[in-house]
Amino acid sequence: MTVKSMTGFGRGESEKSGRVWTTEIRCVNNRFLDVKIKLPRGYTALEERIRKKVADYHQRGRVDLVLNVQGDFSDLQKLSVNAALAASYRETLAQMAKELKIKDDTTLSQLASYPDVLVREQQSEDLESVWVVIEQAVTEALQGCEEMRKQEGESLRADLQKRIGAFVADIARIEIIVPTLVEKREQSLRQRLEKLLANVDLDPLRLSQEVAIMADKTDVTEELVRLRSHIDQFERFLKENGSVGRKLDFLIQEFLREVNTLGSKINDAETAHLTVDLKSELEKIREQVQNIE
Repeated sequence: MTVKSMTGFGRGESEKSGRVWTTEIRCVNNRFLDVKIKLPRGYTALEERIRKKVADYHQRGRVDLVLNVQGDFSDLQKLSVNAALAASYRETLAQMAKELKIKDDTTLSQLASYPDVLVREQQSEDLESVWVVIEQAVTEALQGCEEMRKQEGESLRADLQKRIGAFVADIARIEIIVPTLVEKREQSLRQRLEKLLANVDLDPLRLSQEVAIMADKTDVTEELVRLRSHIDQFERFLKENGSVGRKLDFLIQEFLREVNTLGSKINDAETAHLTVDLKSELEKIREQVQNIE
């Protein structure tokens, strides 16, 4: 079972032909998958391939990937001769020597040193031939980030289990209180109705029915049952592989709905204090769940 955090960092490096490609990945939590890729000049054609690699490891989160390359690019340098310009230089120098009546001793090396006679051009990288090397650096960074996310996810899972345990303990305390609370509510309602209807000839059975109906409106048994069901689901999701963050976040909303209903139904100081504790714990759980993929 693996719960993964959306926060992590990874770095990968690979080398070929005297050049070193370095990939760095940083990711943080985000509602959807948002991938930002920064590549060196001339590598734009690889963006879609890299984006697909990222999607193999990330389902949600903001992912920033930076690819850099450094090293020897001499094999991509092409040297050519501007023969027409060299001929023009040579002709001009010969004409100058003739007019000045001096010896023309221009050498090839001198001629080659004149501006723009030798032209150096930077050739584009053969991306198909280096993709395997770049892919290695990208994969290494993704795997490193994945490992960090798993470690962080394990810490989150342990913390969430601890917090849901505290939540369950408060629910158990409320379950113990509720039967006595409902009984007291029925007695209070009965006394109030008997006092209000002291001079009214009312069937005792009908009075009991009315009291039961009014008391039932404060019964939170259904809410407690649903909370127990949500707790079971929450704990099952924590044991699942894959992306469970959205499921957990949805369950937290359902938790809050039931706790709010429970608090509004029970007008009791002790139980009200427990519902405040439940909401406080749920907010802490929600904060942690926001970091889970």
